[in-house]
Amino acid sequence: MHEIKLKLDELTRQIRKAGAAIDMMSLKHRLIELETLMQEEGFWNDGDRARQISEEASGIRREIEDWGGAIDDCHTLEKMFTDVDIENDPKSADEFKEMVEVLEKKWYALEIKTFLNGKYDKSNVILAVHAGTGGKDAQDFASILLRMYMRYAENNGWKTEMMDESLGEEVGLKSATISISGEFAYGYLKGENGVHRLVRHSPFNAKNTRETSFVLIEVLPEVPEPDSSEIRKDDIEFEAFRSGGKGGQNVNKVSTAVRIKHVPTGLVVKCESERSQLQNKERAMKMLHAKLVDMKEREQAEHLYDLKGGKTEMSWGNQIRSYVLHPYKMVKDHRTEYEENSPEAVFDGKIEGFIEAELKKK
Repeated sequence: MHEIKLKLDELTRQIRKAGAAIDMMSLKHRLIELETLMQEEGFWNDGDRARQISEEASGIRREIEDWGGAIDDCHTLEKMFTDVDIENDPKSADEFKEMVEVLEKKWYALEIKTFLNGKYDKSNVILAVHAGTGGKDAQDFASILLRMYMRYAENNGWKTEMMDESLGEEVGLKSATISISGEFAYGYLKGENGVHRLVRHSPFNAKNTRETSFVLIEVLPEVPEPDSSEIRKDDIEFEAFRSGGKGGQNVNKVSTAVRIKHVPTGLVVKCESERSQLQNKERAMKMLHAKLVDMKEREQAEHLYDLKGGKTEMSWGNQIRSYVLHPYKMVKDHRTEYEENSPEAVFDGKIEGFIEAELKKK
């Protein structure tokens, strides 16, 4: 029981220290502002704005409740240990131990969120999967990773939606872009950005030889809609075309898909998931804006890195993670050294360990 009490003391210390660092007063003031807006007449007339405000209010309310609940639990357990003769009451001792274990799990979830304080960490995500070198194996690997991220999102209660998809000639994907909507979605997934490598016996050749293939994962925050000064009309080249994907007669026979090029940067985006050209254009502009914001952020970061004497080199050889299925089974992140011995579980969306290790590294 002495060890359990020491664990409680340490948990209480960490929770109260972290709780003190959070500006709860500002959160409460912001929640009042949002709730006031939600009570205004005509609030729901603008669906997108209403949704954004409601989601922000729900997130802040949940954050206040989570931290308040954890701090209250600390107080309750300290009082229980003082008021009850736990040492001589086996039933109370078991209850106390169980409550401390529950508090530890709560703190673990809260601790991870303390690392999510970046500019866009609370944002939704635009996640793109691009097959690299490796032919059919790479295209198959791309479809495996896409499913992995969709399963991870599902496990977190997040919503996923296909924005663009280019199928391989025979198997898998050449590329795909999805949106993931959920609290702190970008904060959790931003570390997945980079090159992923798969090593396995290829199911696509007669000799079943060991092959290595690569996939690039691109993770962008869904940022607020741009104003006219951010993306000028003269800088845009717009093209409509017929979708080659699923979606019914209208999508395949009418030029509903769109491709947009930002001339100054050369960035190109396309969207063909919606049934109307206008909807696809709106989604494509959202993707383009996210890419431009990301490019600006990266340029600033690389400039600071260069000033410090660093050099950024992007290549397929600089994989962030390897998924090995032969001659042994292992998934290893090369940045944190974190690894798992069950690729099947990882491919089924169990990637929390990798995400948390990357967050804590920073």
